Amino acid sequence: MKVVLSVESVRFPLTGIGRYTFELAQRLARTPGIDELRYMAGRRFLPALPSARDESSGGYSLKRAIQKNPIAIEAYRVLMPWVKGMALAGHSDFLYHSPNYYLPPFRGPRVATFHDLSPFTLAECHAPQLARFLQKELKQTLRRADRLITDSEFVKQELGAYFNWPLERIDVVPLASSGEFHPRPARELEPTLARHGVQPGGYSLFVGTIEPRKNIETLLDAYERLPLPLRTRWPLVLTGYHGWRNETIHQRLEKAEREGWARYLGFVPSQDLPLLFAGARLFTFPSLYEGFGLPVLEAMGSGVPVVCSNTSSLPEVAGDAALMCEAKDVETLTALIRKGLEDEPWREAAIEQGLAHAARFSWERCASETTAVYRRMVDSR
Repeated sequence: MKVVLSVESVRFPLTGIGRYTFELAQRLARTPGIDELRYMAGRRFLPALPSARDESSGGYSLKRAIQKNPIAIEAYRVLMPWVKGMALAGHSDFLYHSPNYYLPPFRGPRVATFHDLSPFTLAECHAPQLARFLQKELKQTLRRADRLITDSEFVKQELGAYFNWPLERIDVVPLASSGEFHPRPARELEPTLARHGVQPGGYSLFVGTIEPRKNIETLLDAYERLPLPLRTRWPLVLTGYHGWRNETIHQRLEKAEREGWARYLGFVPSQDLPLLFAGARLFTFPSLYEGFGLPVLEAMGSGVPVVCSNTSSLPEVAGDAALMCEAKDVETLTALIRKGLEDEPWREAAIEQGLAHAARFSWERCASETTAVYRRMVDSR
């Protein structure tokens, strides 16, 4: 088989989709059955897989500015698929895979990975112009795709129900925790954590974009209900890129920082993130909606107990290894966080169970199952 893989999402900031694309691309390059693998970003074929930077470039700043302009967004939406389609001309003997939803016009086999349906089911959690862009483009993808891949059974069923898309043409291929997320001794963690002003085992952690969908205000409500000595002993540390509609969240974080029980680190370098995970006493993730919830697996792989919401795909990802509750249930969330911080017998069992659970997922399995999807597409033509 010959495959064109879109790698546009491997860029700053490296979010979950970018991580998935990067890890998948690395494994596909070594997977038997793929005779040629080409990487495409924008309208260009790349000589090698790009690596994400830890700092934004001038091009990224320009992109952020364009995203605020509805006319520019619509022009990009109309023109870019046509430009990509022109670049793909002459490659109809390849299979085209978009790991990030969007499919351009293409005569060969086409598959896209759908990570979630939040632009449709939680449109209020996206900037309006971005939600409109996503809704239009994702509907185009559904018209163009031969098959779809989802990260979870939850999104597969949601896709089938929301769009009446045939379930037999949707394949579930779970993501995984990368190898750098593993338990580490305190002496290995101390230099990096000291730069961020925290100590090994001395904080709870949240990792994710600072935006309404992540339900951070509920997390702050729950943490604030803890006894002050407890939350100052183990303050809540948050890291993630600035999302949309986060002004109130940041105001509340600043107040909590003044009171000594929370810290916002901004977007930390990618090499620091596994150490920040491994140093946490507890990982907290009460998200309203996830297509997968990769940080939950990364925390478990790092040997850290998890408290998360029981919404969307998270029960699939967390299994029986996490404490879970309704996303907006502040009182129960507070109780679970306290248990996660103080209950040593539960913590020991959760760490062991979480490590075993995370080990069931692997990027090698992801690449192998993705290649099997490719084979079904090629054989059905």
